[in-house]
Amino acid sequence: MKKLLLLTILLCSSLLCQAQKERIVLGDEQTSEYFPILKGKRIAIFSNHTGMVGDKHLLDILLENKFNVVAIFSPEHGFRGDADAGEHVSSSVDKKTGVPILSLYDGKDKKPSEASMRKFDILVIDIQDVGLRFYTYYITMCRLMDACAEYNRKVLLLDRPNPNGHYVDGPILDMKYKSGVGWLPIPIVHGMTLGELALMVNGERWLPASRVCDLTVIPCKNYTHQTKYTLPIPPSPNLPNMKAIYLYPATCYFEATPVSLGRGTSLPFQVYGHPNMTGYDYSFTPKSVPGAKNPPQLNKLCHGVNLSNMSDEEIWKRGVDLSYVIDAYKNLNIGDHFFRPFFELLVGTDYVRKMIIEGKSAEEIKSRWKGDVEKFKEQRKPYLLYQE
Repeated sequence: MKKLLLLTILLCSSLLCQAQKERIVLGDEQTSEYFPILKGKRIAIFSNHTGMVGDKHLLDILLENKFNVVAIFSPEHGFRGDADAGEHVSSSVDKKTGVPILSLYDGKDKKPSEASMRKFDILVIDIQDVGLRFYTYYITMCRLMDACAEYNRKVLLLDRPNPNGHYVDGPILDMKYKSGVGWLPIPIVHGMTLGELALMVNGERWLPASRVCDLTVIPCKNYTHQTKYTLPIPPSPNLPNMKAIYLYPATCYFEATPVSLGRGTSLPFQVYGHPNMTGYDYSFTPKSVPGAKNPPQLNKLCHGVNLSNMSDEEIWKRGVDLSYVIDAYKNLNIGDHFFRPFFELLVGTDYVRKMIIEGKSAEEIKSRWKGDVEKFKEQRKPYLLYQE
């Protein structure tokens, strides 16, 4: 009996060790790796509500350990993650800690001012991205990297998994469409973590004037690009769950049309519809809610499609799927009034709209960018920190 009990205990402890080995360990959890780098430095952090180390925010962990955090930079949606997309987030103070939140845009070229940059020695980046070219957190990171290169400030990036990191899809951005929703010559789904992308930005000299910043990345442990990672915290108000995050590469283009993609409902980026669309069983009515105060088609009954019941596997297989946009385009039948100029900024190239208007299928359009995907996969190889 004692032998059996001992064997059971050994087996349980062995399984526990195995589980701990396999659990993804985020960059910010590895304090022994980066605390020595921060000693004696004036620290700024670029983070938001996703910057959690277990159940505590990185900011609180640093302050508890007597580090000198002098400033916070927060991206679109604000430090606490409750601002609307594109809503102006001004300078303020974090109510909990009293640390100043500095504006990202009080200097030239949508970068922090010289006064802001002189306040700190090292910038710590800890933020959850979702791996898409039009999701703006990486653009803020690039602008901050550029400012740090200009003012000789170090950058320490605490890496996190990419929930869409298991594939690459979509056309590479034509840089004539460079904008606040597309800043680098990368595909729509780039399949890289922020750490890998930051290394690539440096390596390819993609910062203005070919600047390079002094960058250190603390990689995740037990993570590969095929690891499916469920985000513990929604990264922004309109990506409330994993289904929205997985469908985002296929539904975001509705932002550049009159069609609602579910902002102001419980299923943002998981449904699409319009008051004048016909022949559908599903309908919804966008309302004014926190994070979507004035959504498209506010208070109007929209008819369309609910994608939220699709399996994750089916969504992953489809990737950047333009069939939903094509369906709505054909159904509404309003010609040139369907697409706005913002469409090219999101999709990153001019041929997609033309091919949709010509009546091409989603598969035919996707075949046009297959070469882009292969080219990018080769180009990014030197910067990958994790197994593909």
